[in-house]
Amino acid sequence: MDPTTILPVVAAAIASLFMAWVIGAGSSGATPFAPAVGADAIATMRAAFVVGILGFAGAVTQGGNVSAAVGRGLVDGVTLPVAGVIIVLLVGAGLMAIGIRTGYPIATAFTVTGSVIGVGLALGGTPVPSTSLEIGAVWLLTPVVGGGIAFAIASVLPRPDVPESWSIPLLVAIVGAVLANVGFAFLGPTGDSGSIAAAVAGVLREWVGSRGAASVLVGGATLPLGPVAATVGIATALAALVRWDVSRDETGGLRRVLLGLGALVAFSAGGSQVGLAVGPLLPLFDAVESVPTVAILVGGGLGILVGSWTGAPRMIGSLAREYSSLGPRRSIAALVPSFLIAQLAVLLGVPVSFNEIVVSAMVGSGAAVGGWNAVDPRKIGFTILAWIASFAVAFLLGYGIALAAI
Repeated sequence: MDPTTILPVVAAAIASLFMAWVIGAGSSGATPFAPAVGADAIATMRAAFVVGILGFAGAVTQGGNVSAAVGRGLVDGVTLPVAGVIIVLLVGAGLMAIGIRTGYPIATAFTVTGSVIGVGLALGGTPVPSTSLEIGAVWLLTPVVGGGIAFAIASVLPRPDVPESWSIPLLVAIVGAVLANVGFAFLGPTGDSGSIAAAVAGVLREWVGSRGAASVLVGGATLPLGPVAATVGIATALAALVRWDVSRDETGGLRRVLLGLGALVAFSAGGSQVGLAVGPLLPLFDAVESVPTVAILVGGGLGILVGSWTGAPRMIGSLAREYSSLGPRRSIAALVPSFLIAQLAVLLGVPVSFNEIVVSAMVGSGAAVGGWNAVDPRKIGFTILAWIASFAVAFLLGYGIALAAI
């Protein structure tokens, strides 16, 4: 790297760390364990400590897809210079910091995406239609799908004809099956991304000594038998463990399920949100082979960790008061779709807002408790307007500042 560019790149890296800190201190550091804190399953400071560790782990092992999309997939025909990267990160982080300070629900994914596109267009780039359509579809469908799943789950859990010794283990089995098949860095055969199910199947195949390529038909698709069997085994084992726990101690079992889901959402938040902080940096280091992507993800993960430890406790306490009215069952109903949508976004490489994911799930879960009359349309409308404004303001600021300064 040219010595004259080192200082600007260092400045961009500092801006990225600030963005990562804001993400950790904001919704991605607060929402995963807020339901558990509201249900008195874990103390606020301990929740902040745990969510920081899990967010860091998720950032390092799952952050590659979203980081690549944010850094290289939003604008075509132009590579953001160092000054453009700094503008993107400062606009996104600045708006998020204002939201945290004032209590406005600013969406991180919307601010960063808007500022990247704004700066890119100001420099002569063009949006990528396929990526824009995919992101737009996910953003539009998240409230419908997340809120709908949460509503359905919350409607079933308290029914006397659906014993929780069966319904809760079934939910855990579904979550476990998804978890077994999501991608994790370093689990692949050559150190690349791979799933737990595939890794377990590979170990068992070597242990048994089978070299066959057995397959099974699932939903019209032919899949390798080993990963399918491993998925079924993992899901069944988790469901059996939870059923034993809930049957033995219903209150304690529900709290432990809630903590487990909170941990998975915290992990997913790190994998999804780190891309918003470090994605814009990736093009700057494309020509520097001595700086691998994983090192950049580690830096972003550390920023999220510090943000969670130093800034998240206040927001966790605030959100927990809203979740406390839901109770553990409704909180479980909100966290299950939050985990599923977050992992889908990681798989697709789409930047998503955890504000949008969790708020939508909370609305769906809460509506199942007291009906739609219990939902405040004014508050929901204000939140949606804040999300739209997050993107619009970030786009305009990014475009205007880049046009004037670069």
